[in-house]
Amino acid sequence: MGSMFDEEDYFIPPLSKYAYTFPDPNHASDEGLLAYGGDLSTPRLLTAYRKGIFPWYAKGDPILWWSPDPRLLLYPDRFIVRKSFRRVLRNGGFEVTFDHRFEEVIRYCATVPREGQEGSWILPEIQEAYIRLHEEGFAHSVEVYKDGELVGGLYGLAMGKAFFGESMFSLVSNASKVAFKALSDVLGQRSYDFIDCQMRTDHMVGLGAQTVPRRQFLQELDAALQKPSDLGNWQEFEWNYKETTDGK
Repeated sequence: MGSMFDEEDYFIPPLSKYAYTFPDPNHASDEGLLAYGGDLSTPRLLTAYRKGIFPWYAKGDPILWWSPDPRLLLYPDRFIVRKSFRRVLRNGGFEVTFDHRFEEVIRYCATVPREGQEGSWILPEIQEAYIRLHEEGFAHSVEVYKDGELVGGLYGLAMGKAFFGESMFSLVSNASKVAFKALSDVLGQRSYDFIDCQMRTDHMVGLGAQTVPRRQFLQELDAALQKPSDLGNWQEFEWNYKETTDGK
């Protein structure tokens, strides 16, 4: 991810150190960059996510705040399970927990190499901020094990009946996909409206995620935030794959 400050004519407003207000994301460019600066305090982060905004920046840049158009969402009942993945779910020998090893998950997400990507945007201060959100009951992890070893997972935030996915990792084939399927199933059972996947990737679209206009996303987000939150620890959440008649 390169710096957005290379273009002299690209102007975005700085955030106040003393207030947690953000520009209206409806007026942001399609690319979605709408502010910079501020901090990663819990009140600012929660305010941002409630407005459909998230931080994403590279080492050496100020904190950059984004709300891209369109937005990529997965509706839990639309997860696509292809035949090969169904075999993995049936026979792969994976086990799943929630909120047992959050710090390890976020650190793996920051350090496991990704194809076509140098370094990680999950900087030490990002890790600290989201670990704090986890301790305060807002951020959650899904852990995937094989033969008792942590081999994959993901983390994100939950507010109302919206889950904001942040990052995932795999040490073995299909592990992050299992984490995402487990999250989708459990959130579907708990009547979550959507999982926010932020920006379009072919991988996520292949799992059933779809792009929606930012304005629609913000309306759906507002509705989801009116519903009760699962604030606190999710260690009691359980998932075991159950194949349905339609193969999901």
